[in-house]
Amino acid sequence: MENGVYSPTTEEDPGPARGARGRLAACFNPGRLKPRQRALKVLQLLLSLLAFICEEVVSQCTLCGGLYFFEFMSTSAFLLSLLVLIVYCTPVYDKVGAAKVKDSDFYITLGVGCLLLLASIIFVSTHDKTPAEIAATVFGFLASFMFLSDFFIMAYEKRQESQQRKPETNTRTEACREPLNA
Repeated sequence: MENGVYSPTTEEDPGPARGARGRLAACFNPGRLKPRQRALKVLQLLLSLLAFICEEVVSQCTLCGGLYFFEFMSTSAFLLSLLVLIVYCTPVYDKVGAAKVKDSDFYITLGVGCLLLLASIIFVSTHDKTPAEIAATVFGFLASFMFLSDFFIMAYEKRQESQQRKPETNTRTEACREPLNA
């Protein structure tokens, strides 16, 4: 510092211990989700993972079509919920745009919830009633209910937003009907 290269506002290097963690923490922001929605997303992730793990423990099956469909849907549910959670909590959210992320989340949640519910129903009707299969279907039903409840909450919030916007457009159209010279 004596040679005048550094100005008084230059910060010191944080070092390897603080720097790496600071950069990682700067990229992760779970605050974009409301606490209730964040809890639902984490429950979707965990329950679909548990459904997948329990299904993978099944060693034999008589009618395997339901098992394979359930395996596909529980894996897809886990990966898609992980993807949505990552998008919400990283700078990708800002790059894609809030409206596009929320619309994608809306339709992904609906699709995964309905298909996982269907896969759980089919698997229940075709499984051999082993403890692993029963646990897998329980977690499958719980995960599908989490997806569908998240969808209904998002649909309710969308409806509330659209109803709040309607009064603004109605007052403006009424003002346009009045004559200008009155």
